[in-house]
Amino acid sequence: MSDVTLAIFILWVFIFIYSILGSIDFGTGFWAMLFDRRGSRTNAGAIANRFLSPTWKVTNVFLVLLVVALVGFFPRSMYTLAAVLVLPVGLALLLLTIRSTFMVFAFAFRKWSRLLIVVSGVTGLLIPGLLISVLPVTLGGFVTIDGGVPHLELAKLFSSPTEYAHLGFGLSTELFLSAIFLADYSREAEDEQAYRIYRKLGIVLGPLTLIMALLTTFTMAPEAAWIVEGFREQALWFGYSVIAFLLGYGALFWKRNSGFIGFPRWTVAAVVVQYALASYAYGVSHMPYLIYPILTVEQGFTNHTMFRSLLIGYIVSSVVLAPVFYWFWRLFLKDKRYLKQKPEGSS
Repeated sequence: MSDVTLAIFILWVFIFIYSILGSIDFGTGFWAMLFDRRGSRTNAGAIANRFLSPTWKVTNVFLVLLVVALVGFFPRSMYTLAAVLVLPVGLALLLLTIRSTFMVFAFAFRKWSRLLIVVSGVTGLLIPGLLISVLPVTLGGFVTIDGGVPHLELAKLFSSPTEYAHLGFGLSTELFLSAIFLADYSREAEDEQAYRIYRKLGIVLGPLTLIMALLTTFTMAPEAAWIVEGFREQALWFGYSVIAFLLGYGALFWKRNSGFIGFPRWTVAAVVVQYALASYAYGVSHMPYLIYPILTVEQGFTNHTMFRSLLIGYIVSSVVLAPVFYWFWRLFLKDKRYLKQKPEGSS
C-alpha cells in the first residue's frame, strides 16, 4: 500500500467515525430538545440527555483527530480547501463552539438548562447541514478559478437541487442513527416506554434515509457525472450496503422469546456496517480527487518523512486513547447505575 493510499484510508477512518458519532450526538441533541417538556409522561428526553451529557466531548476528540490528519497528511491542499470551504466549515465550527459552550452550561446550571438544551438541539440540526454542504462542492461545478484563486459560487450552490438533496440525506441520516441508537440505549436502561418511542422513530426514518440517498444520486449536477459513473463501478459494494440496511431494519421487527419486539443492538451494528460499506464505495468512486477537477490527493500529499512521523504519532496516540475509550464505554454506556438513574423531579 502506497503512502498516499494509506493516508487517505486513515483520513477516511476518521471521517467515518466522526460522521457516525457526530450523527448520533447531534441527533440526540435534537431528540433531547423535542422531548424536553414539562409534565411529559415519557423519559425519552431524559434518556437522550443522559447519553448526551458525557459523550459530546468524545465526539469532539475525533473531530480534532480528523482535522489534524487532514492538515498533516495533505498540507498542500489546505490553501485550496480553505479558500473554497471557509464559509460552510467556518460557520459549522462557530456553531459547534456555541453548542459546546451551551452544553457545558446546560449541565452546570439547571436554571437555564431548558433554554440551553433548545440551543443545543437547533445547532445540532444546523451543523450537519453545513458539513454535508461540503460534499456537493467537492463534486465539481461550483468552484471557479479567478487569477489562480479558487472561489465557491454560493448562488449556484444554493440554487442546485443536489445541495438540498444532500442536506435532506444528512438530516435524515442524523435523526435515523440517533433514533436507533437511543432505542438500544433505552433498552439497556430497561426503559420500555422510551424504547418504543425511539423504535417507532427508527421505523419511520429508515426508509426515508434510503430514499434520500437515492435522490441525492439522481439530483447530482451534470458536472458530477464522473462520480456517478464511479458509483456504477462500485455497485456491488452499494448492494452489500443495502443488504446490511435491510437486515438492520428488519431487526426492529424480530420477536424475542419473551414476546419483546426488536433487537436494537443488531440494528445499530448492521446500520453502521451499511454506512461503512456505502462510504467506502463513495470514497473509492471519489478518488483520486479531493475537489474535482482542481485538486487530487497526490497534489495535496505531504512528503514521505513527514508521513512516517505522523503515522507513528497516530499509532502511539491510538494505543494511549484505546483504554480511555473502553473505560468511558464501560462507565457511561454499560453501567446500570448510571443508565437507570431517575431524572430530576421524578419520584
